Amino acid sequence: MTAVQFSRRLFSQSPPLLPWTSGPTFAARTFASRRAAIQENNQVASQSDEEFTAAREWLAAFHNNTIPRHIGEISFSRSGGPGGQNVNKVNSKATLKVPLQSLLPLVPAILHPLLRSSRYHAERTQSLVIQSEESRKQTANVESCYEKLHLLLKSTAQEVIPGETSREQRDRVHKLKKAENEARIKTKKLHSSKKSSRRGGGKYDE
Repeated sequence: MTAVQFSRRLFSQSPPLLPWTSGPTFAARTFASRRAAIQENNQVASQSDEEFTAAREWLAAFHNNTIPRHIGEISFSRSGGPGGQNVNKVNSKATLKVPLQSLLPLVPAILHPLLRSSRYHAERTQSLVIQSEESRKQTANVESCYEKLHLLLKSTAQEVIPGETSREQRDRVHKLKKAENEARIKTKKLHSSKKSSRRGGGKYDE
């Protein structure tokens, strides 16, 4: 086989993948990661009522000062957005870096998976990195970073912390589960009875 024939055969069997088709897009990977995190949190059986109650109380008391600012690190760089003469001349762009090892102990554990799958999560540094360059003033951009952090935590909590269930709802769910179990046991017994009758019928036929 010549080199040309070998090359043609190789490409016909395993065509090269183009860069834009070599795997899932960033958006698809982010969505898949977030969906997996939500599914992990949906396994409410592993969470006690006390944990959910504590998480709901945390959310009810959550405000802008719940997360102390000293756990984050602020840096500035030149902004590339609109701003007239100050663009690329003044370090007005603010970047807030919050290490997860400092943040996670301050929020309910049920939030942890979604924060790790957040678009702000930097895997290499294991931290949340939030930027703002909307204003030409450093102070305004710093406040914007903390507002984004506050919104991220609040929206994540609202997404995964279940609402409090009333006594009537709990009783109804309990009755439905009990009826479902009874029906399942009844079906198993009926199926077992049919199998036994078939085996018994075969002996009498002999």
